[in-house]
Amino acid sequence: MEPLAGAAVLAALVWKMGAGPFLDGFKAVNVQALVAAAAITLATTVCCAWRWRLVARGLGFEIPLGGAIAAYYRSQFLNSVLPGGVLGDVHRGVKHGQESGQAGRGLRAVVWERAAGQTVQLILAVGLLALLPSAVHQLSAFLAVVLLAVVSATLFALHWRSVAGTRWWARALRASAADIRSGVLNWSTAPGVVVASVAAVGGYTAIFLIAARTAGITAPLGQLLPLAVLVLLAMSVPANIAGWGPREGAAAWAFGAAGLGAAQGVSAAVVYGVLTFASVVPGAVVLAVGWVRSPDKQGEPHA
Repeated sequence: MEPLAGAAVLAALVWKMGAGPFLDGFKAVNVQALVAAAAITLATTVCCAWRWRLVARGLGFEIPLGGAIAAYYRSQFLNSVLPGGVLGDVHRGVKHGQESGQAGRGLRAVVWERAAGQTVQLILAVGLLALLPSAVHQLSAFLAVVLLAVVSATLFALHWRSVAGTRWWARALRASAADIRSGVLNWSTAPGVVVASVAAVGGYTAIFLIAARTAGITAPLGQLLPLAVLVLLAMSVPANIAGWGPREGAAAWAFGAAGLGAAQGVSAAVVYGVLTFASVVPGAVVLAVGWVRSPDKQGEPHA
């Protein structure tokens, strides 16, 4: 159902504005923007892979940095071509869990790594939208409520970590509390997770600003920054088609509210989508190499 929501957003935008803003976005992409986005994506991927390593280490197992970077590229590529925008992360968690012999921990490490990153992104969004004057300033209150709900749920899980019982929810609550404490909030883990997450969000924002400039938007950076933060936050909603849908809808609304034109917002979002997809193509290489080396493809049993 989630991909259908993304398709509905895209259909509504095409119905209201036509295909022009989408075509303009595709036509605007140039080599300079692609190179810059690829370089920034390399940096953000390294940061995210490092964050994953930290969380995994807190949960009791090691991931080599080189392998983590390759796996993260692969997951980003799968996220960019599969519905929902999270299936690549699911694949990363399941595959690493199988390889390490700790299927449950492998998947949970990815869940908590992504959750930590999105929480930091939400905190940054609330702060920037509250501090910077913009047409979307009023959304900071709503996002603050969402952030408060996330923090409250986390504190609840931590407080009730010793809850007794054998029911699934009691076991899940205990496991979640233990994971959060050891994998995310551990003093040897938390600072690195925060630094890596802030750096990654900064990289994503920089790519969106490049996309906006590439699309021909000349508004000051101070005006574009709150809009970029909001659009990037909308991308975390898992109701999209390979990343498309909520991003373009949020961009159309935010840029329209700011007086820059909904069509320009859509064009900027399209350029961003093209830049980020091109930047994670190395993940396709990782996927292909893994497929070729798969024992099944060689007629050999799994080890």
